[in-house]
Amino acid sequence: MAEQQMLEKYAELALKTGVNLKDNQVLMINSSIEGVDFTRILVKKAYELGAKDVVINWQDDEIALERYLHASEEALTTVPQWLVDKYLHYAEDDVALLSVRSTNPDLLKDVDPGRVAKATKASAEAMKGFRKYTMNDKIAWSIISIPTNDWAMKIFPGKDAETAKELLWEQIFNIVRVNTDDPIKAWEDHNSTLKAAHKILNDKKYTSLKFTAPGTEITFGLPKGHIWKGGGAYTEKSHHFNPNMPTEEVFTMPDKYHVDGVVSSTKPLIYGGNMIDNFKLTFKDGKVVDFEAETGYDTLKHLLDTDEGAKRLGEVALVPHHSPISQSGLIFYNTLYDENASCHIALGKAYPTNIEGGAKMSDEELDAHGVNDSLTHVDFMIGSAELDIDGVLENGETEAVFRKGEWALPGMNN
Repeated sequence: MAEQQMLEKYAELALKTGVNLKDNQVLMINSSIEGVDFTRILVKKAYELGAKDVVINWQDDEIALERYLHASEEALTTVPQWLVDKYLHYAEDDVALLSVRSTNPDLLKDVDPGRVAKATKASAEAMKGFRKYTMNDKIAWSIISIPTNDWAMKIFPGKDAETAKELLWEQIFNIVRVNTDDPIKAWEDHNSTLKAAHKILNDKKYTSLKFTAPGTEITFGLPKGHIWKGGGAYTEKSHHFNPNMPTEEVFTMPDKYHVDGVVSSTKPLIYGGNMIDNFKLTFKDGKVVDFEAETGYDTLKHLLDTDEGAKRLGEVALVPHHSPISQSGLIFYNTLYDENASCHIALGKAYPTNIEGGAKMSDEELDAHGVNDSLTHVDFMIGSAELDIDGVLENGETEAVFRKGEWALPGMNN
């Protein structure tokens, strides 16, 4: 187990900088039972910070696996109304939501992908109302990770569980800046850097981005009024929070109807407890019209079949190849970490906050502006040291945004 002092610094960072917990606010934590010791630290610190209450939603990989293997399909696809009402009740009370993700990447590798897909879709449909609170930044929310035995040993094969967990703790503390003298100040500086980057991109008002790399030749149209974001965010009540810890990206939405070309993955994608790797998607008029995968073909097919919006894109994100996660040389088999090592795109729903006035638009208005809607939002990595990106300006001129995986725009932090 990591040193108590470091665990407490991490917990304090998650609460003060992640969700930025307010006095007399309810905190909801989604956590694995394997992380019970760290969750207890979170709870203690939350009450010390003035939390009105702390609500825990426990998850257990082994029980989840048994349910996927043996429960009836009816049980897997039924989400009780009381559970939906629970989340909505707390969301309406301005809850702060902290998710501590630490799932075994290979958990469901022996489970029929069709069963996983049906359960995932049913949950997404039931929680659609609650999801608007997070996707529209109506509440403060944040995602962090802690090591578990299976996850750590996946990253460090050949190591025993305890050694692998210690190695992963070291990586997490470094990447999330917990090993600095003042992690909160370090994150303030980091947010300022990302804010400066997305301001430059917002001032550019590109009409499209062209990505070129081995196996990738694709153009992402950008809707008029699109907004680049990155680092910290604000709720509707101007409450600052950090949705993802770590984060190295600046991101916006592509036009759901104007994505054309071929894109190839550069890192494995863990989806629904299964791995999809070495895959390629072909887009025409914004929609996936062909795909292939060396690993996880059926899982990818089920993902794309979630609904009509799952075949279109909701996000395009830029991450320089020299990011701390990339430089670690590790594949984390965890999207929160791997997406911040590489430029990436997301199949499925777009964040309405990535377009001017989007949070207040109706579904019809969002569609008219090229904003994708879906029950899913799945990031996958397409960046590398060989990626070039060009931006097309409103006057039709083209300029370099990335060269060989790094920023090429003046003023960007390299």
